[in-house]
Amino acid sequence: MSGFRLEGVGPLFRKEVLRFWKVAFQTVAAPVLTAMLYLLIFGHVLEDHVEVFPGVGYTSFLVPGLVMMSVLQNSFANSSSSLIQSKITGNLVFLLVTPLSPAAWYLAYVGASIVRGLCVGTGVLLVTVWFAPPGMVEPWWAIVFAVLGAGMLGSLGLIAGLWADKFDQLAAFQNFFIMPMTFLAGVFYSVHSLPAFWQGISHLNPFFYMIDGFRRGFFGASDASPWLSLAVVGTSFLLVAGIALRLLHTGYKIRS
Repeated sequence: MSGFRLEGVGPLFRKEVLRFWKVAFQTVAAPVLTAMLYLLIFGHVLEDHVEVFPGVGYTSFLVPGLVMMSVLQNSFANSSSSLIQSKITGNLVFLLVTPLSPAAWYLAYVGASIVRGLCVGTGVLLVTVWFAPPGMVEPWWAIVFAVLGAGMLGSLGLIAGLWADKFDQLAAFQNFFIMPMTFLAGVFYSVHSLPAFWQGISHLNPFFYMIDGFRRGFFGASDASPWLSLAVVGTSFLLVAGIALRLLHTGYKIRS
């Protein structure tokens, strides 16, 4: 695989979108239901006990975190599951015989991951309107961080799918890396409520900046500067995207 030709991106992108859309009850509806259950449980228990930002109820604070968590997890799941399924079933060979460039592979897989992540995130946002109507004080931040976050996790899913040889390895990657990084990024709390040591650890987590920057779009308030968050997330995205493109260029674990 060589070059940066973009021929074939469209058909492969449509195939990847259709792959998850044909089982939307599992790939879109199920994550939306999971996020709603989180909101019902945590919102009911903590609504009267926690106020993170002045004038913002805990349920309202929780909504952007759950939306972004759903975007990130499903973007990762889309590209990683697609690649590992193709490798295990053996149909990856049909892509290898095409003249698709690494850039075309990347854009199609990550593009479809972004679409799935944003579909799930939009679904979560719509169902939570009933519980806590969201405000959009600075919507551009929400859009920027949602797209960048989905792109980064789609790229990371591509790397994980290339690396894994079986579903157990992919599950380990998700359970021991993606899930902890997401849950410890301030989905359910403000990092300012943590002891100083754990605040420092949280600020080393790029997932924190994705969620915090996304939340900025709702309330106009955040734990970190949105420009700092943008710099961290943008740099992380470029780094992960570069690694994914390099692995595709060398044919890592897909040529044998």
